[in-house]
Amino acid sequence: MKITVKLFAQLRQAAGAAELSLHLPEGSTAAEAAALLEAAHAGLDPTGAMVAVNAAYATPETVLADGDVLALLPPVAGG
Repeated sequence: MKITVKLFAQLRQAAGAAELSLHLPEGSTAAEAAALLEAAHAGLDPTGAMVAVNAAYATPETVLADGDVLALLPPVAGG
């Protein structure tokens, strides 16, 4: 299956793109997609990132489907 991954902040910088296409086996989870991205892009660390699937917050255990849009939003600190 093919999904679209949207990356934000330092994840986007590490990948060198705001959006990527990713091919995964059927039944893959958001966590498995994030791990594949981490292995493919040096410096990309999705640890602690919030996960959204099709514009709704999700968990890393969420099973993805063909055509889904996975967004990885890194933690933000402010003051």
